[in-house]
Amino acid sequence: MIQPTNVTEADILSEIIGPDQSSLNAEAAASLLRLQFSSSAHSRMAELCDGANRGTLAAHEQAELESYRRVALLLDLLRAKAKASLRSEGDNVN
Repeated sequence: MIQPTNVTEADILSEIIGPDQSSLNAEAAASLLRLQFSSSAHSRMAELCDGANRGTLAAHEQAELESYRRVALLLDLLRAKAKASLRSEGDNVN
């Protein structure tokens, strides 16, 4: 019988992306650091978070918020990898 594990999507993505590994060239790393949510996406996420805090989200809104959360996690992992890559090349990274 296969034992269930507590592996999350974040764990799987982290294993694939290797955010602490510096394997990107400077151009690729800089491109990843420029990825960001639009201002309208930020506004929508704020609306959804407000609804979640009030406990008033409909099921489809909860799913939408979860989608934003997953994409944000992916962006965080990609940015971490980009910063690690730039640090290894001696570039100044914030």
